Amino acid sequence: MLFDRICLNNGIKHRLTRPYSPTTTGKVERLHRTMRREFFELNTFDTIEATQIALDNWVRDYNTQRPHQSLGDVAPSKRFELRRRDALEVIDGEVTTKQHEVVAAKCLRRVVDEKGRVSVLRFRYHVGKAFVGETVEVASEGGLLNVAHNGVVIATHAKRHLPEADEAFTDRPPAARPTKGDEVLRSVDNQGAVSFAGVAYRAGNPYRGMIAGVRIVGDTVQVTIDGKLIRTHKARHDRSKEFGALAMPNGKPRRKDVA
Repeated sequence: MLFDRICLNNGIKHRLTRPYSPTTTGKVERLHRTMRREFFELNTFDTIEATQIALDNWVRDYNTQRPHQSLGDVAPSKRFELRRRDALEVIDGEVTTKQHEVVAAKCLRRVVDEKGRVSVLRFRYHVGKAFVGETVEVASEGGLLNVAHNGVVIATHAKRHLPEADEAFTDRPPAARPTKGDEVLRSVDNQGAVSFAGVAYRAGNPYRGMIAGVRIVGDTVQVTIDGKLIRTHKARHDRSKEFGALAMPNGKPRRKDVA
């Protein structure tokens, strides 16, 4: 996005506010209230073009003529007269690199969660609920993250992690083959977990409602889907309950209602 590229080139960090949290943008909300009371409630216009012209004039007066109580009854433009007169060069949105330097984009894959988001270095980025359960490719280029699905970019975000964290921008290891051994089957619940010996072990939200295999390997618990290892956990259950859990390969039978 051009705005994010301009911020990146000029050393500006693009900070985002939480949705539906007007208190984090108090100055903007205060401007909207004043604009509504002093402009929209007092004027009517026949066309959008006429409205825009009148609004532009009102904003110009608001910033250069109208006294602001919070600024000591002076216009906002007066405050900028106190700034240092250093030369300021604004760099446009074209991202350039040093001569002969080629910066390769770092890519990784993620599965879109049930809320239409992907998680990258502990930050979540919105992709869209239309892609829930789909695998997307996330590319780190400059200060941006480009999310692509089947080769088509579907979302672009300003990176929220620190530049030094780029070293950790690597794909998760490919699914390993599970260790052979006794396996029991468990349903993945609505929380994306399977139950074994009275303890819930994480499988992942994309697998909710699916049948997972659970194996005990040493002091770990392996969770598989369709024969592919998706999670390995440190065993947290009471080891004395393993025999009973392994004796029920398909889980506890459902209770039948007694008439």
